[in-house]
This record gives sequence, C-alpha cells and structure tokens, in this order.
Amino acid sequence: MIVKSLEHLNSLSKKVADQLSKNDCIFLIGEIGVGKTTFTRYLINYLQEKNGGKITEVLSPTFNLLYEYDLNNIKIMHYDLYRIVDVSELRHLGIFSDKQETIKIIEWPQLIDFPLSDKLEIHLDYAKNENQREIKFIGSGKWKIFNEL
Repeated sequence: MIVKSLEHLNSLSKKVADQLSKNDCIFLIGEIGVGKTTFTRYLINYLQEKNGGKITEVLSPTFNLLYEYDLNNIKIMHYDLYRIVDVSELRHLGIFSDKQETIKIIEWPQLIDFPLSDKLEIHLDYAKNENQREIKFIGSGKWKIFNEL
C-alpha cells in the first residue's frame, strides 16, 4: 500500500491503535527516516487523547533505548534497538521477561528471533515519490486481519 501523506499515515496508526490490547507487540521495520517514529507518535498521541490523557512529545528512543508511556490503564514501552548489535544485549533489556501487561512497540527488531503470538510487523519503505511511503502489514494471531490492508 502507498501512504501518500502524513494524514494517511496518521489514519493507519489509528486503525492499529484501535485494535491494540495489553501484551501486544508491534515491530517497526524500515530504514532511517522512513517514518517509524512518526507512526509511533501518531499512535501514542491518539491513545493518549482517546484515554483522556495529556498529549506528550513522542521521541525516538535511539540513545535511551526505551521510553515508557502510562495511559491510565495502559502502559506502552517504546523501544529502539538500532544500537543493539548482539542478542545478549537484548536479554539485559528484559523486553519480554517482564510480567507486566504492556504494549511493546519496537523499532529495529531484527535481532529478536523467537516467535510471538500476537505480533504486528509494520514494514515501511521509501516509495518512488519522496513524499510517499510503501507500507506493508504482516500480522500473526489476532493481527492477521491487517495482512489484507
């Protein structure tokens, strides 16, 4: 699918956000600057607004590795694994070892190699028109419905 504008990307992020529940995992895959963090910003800000919370700034956690967002009864963990080079570093982060009911959004998830039941991969690529993006959804479990988008 071709995303022709930021408004279009925003509407897609809302469709994803409306289906999210605790323990879901979203993998964002694509080159630097393709829109992974922008998608995440739209999604988190929409959920903040929907849950009556304060709209906050959503930045890329490239250097921090993690930003957390508490939205009343929902906790979102936004990871950026760009700087992680070895699988052993992932274990130290404990992304999947916590027993908390959280939504995990993970940019640069390529080192994660174990299966997850309810995972949505969002692949973003540059399109021929520099202001557009190609987006592809690959879901497992309840997210299979997004494969047709």
